[in-house]
Amino acid sequence: MITNKYKYPELKRIENTLGRFYIDPENNEVPSVTTVLDNMSDKQSSLSEWRNRVGDIEADRVMKEATDIGTMVHLSLENHLNGIDEDIFSDNSLGNMAKRMSKKLIDDALVNISEVYGLEVHLVLNKLYAGTADCIGVIDGKDTIIDFKTSKRIKKKEWIDDYFLQGCAYANAHNIMFETNISQVAILMVDRDLMYKKFLIKESEFKHYTNLWKQKLLKFHNTFSW
Repeated sequence: MITNKYKYPELKRIENTLGRFYIDPENNEVPSVTTVLDNMSDKQSSLSEWRNRVGDIEADRVMKEATDIGTMVHLSLENHLNGIDEDIFSDNSLGNMAKRMSKKLIDDALVNISEVYGLEVHLVLNKLYAGTADCIGVIDGKDTIIDFKTSKRIKKKEWIDDYFLQGCAYANAHNIMFETNISQVAILMVDRDLMYKKFLIKESEFKHYTNLWKQKLLKFHNTFSW
């Protein structure tokens, strides 16, 4: 299924006080898409309030649990698409949950992907930004930026603007790097109750989120120096 249609670059990642950065092909440090969105988001105050409410120990536990599940699910999907039969799940309740969530995505989500150009691929616009896309492929006959998400509960569409902004950022980088015309983003989400939801943006919504992304990127570069 993986065609390796495009030659994606390998970029070095670094961390600084603002978050994750990449070294672009011209040796510039450029922010990751998530670093731009995190620093331009007003959700950080809500996260701080939640951490203060539950305490650091509980907050760290919840975040590690979510990260562990997400990592296992992503690796399982990557292995499946690469034709690798390997049990990567931990032998505990989190591993069992991740295994069930992975199966749900394989059965309900991956069947809609007819072609895969790359997995965990680096995309970059020199001097501006870079990032790592989960999957780039074809859904419903259209080239699509595809992101796999795990969640405690299925989120409402209005809660996941950052997911769409991230996808549009990747699409725009891909379009410039490879002269493509990707204008569709798919967020494929599964929750711990094994509910599955596909969020799809295209056409006018894609243009809307692309414009929002460009505004946030410009503000980030005008606000921070590194």
